Amino acid sequence: MSPSPSSSTPRAAAAPTYSERLGLPWWCWLAGLALAGFAAAELWMGAGGVRSWLPFVLLLPAVLAGLWWLGRVRVAVDGGELWVDDAHLPVRYVADAVALDAEGRREVLGVGADPLAFVVQRPWIGGAVQVVLDDPADPTPFWVVSSRRPTELAAALLAARDAA
Repeated sequence: MSPSPSSSTPRAAAAPTYSERLGLPWWCWLAGLALAGFAAAELWMGAGGVRSWLPFVLLLPAVLAGLWWLGRVRVAVDGGELWVDDAHLPVRYVADAVALDAEGRREVLGVGADPLAFVVQRPWIGGAVQVVLDDPADPTPFWVVSSRRPTELAAALLAARDAA
């Protein structure tokens, strides 16, 4: 008995994955901590007692938490889906993925903007990817997602779509 065609062919390779965290650049951390330190020193103003340490204890951790929160978003292509923070899009609905430089991102989010588009944009990241959708049941025409490596993200997204 001959083997079935599916058992004689090697197993299909897993869909390519991509992962990136849209964190803040180092200088934003430095500037944020410096501003928090200056604000705490201004509140302190040489006073004694609780007022001498409370502004530093409250402001510095609050600023660190805020800076972490700004850079927490993760973009990933994994398991046949595009994940942007907690939003996900199955790759079967991806019609095209276009890598955008800073000028292209400005065009898509400015003159070519659509109020129904899903946008996750970080101003400290120049590039982005426009993901054009093909889902008749969804009014969202496209997603725009910031990325430091937009060509790699677009390629991983299209490869995952083709593999699915």
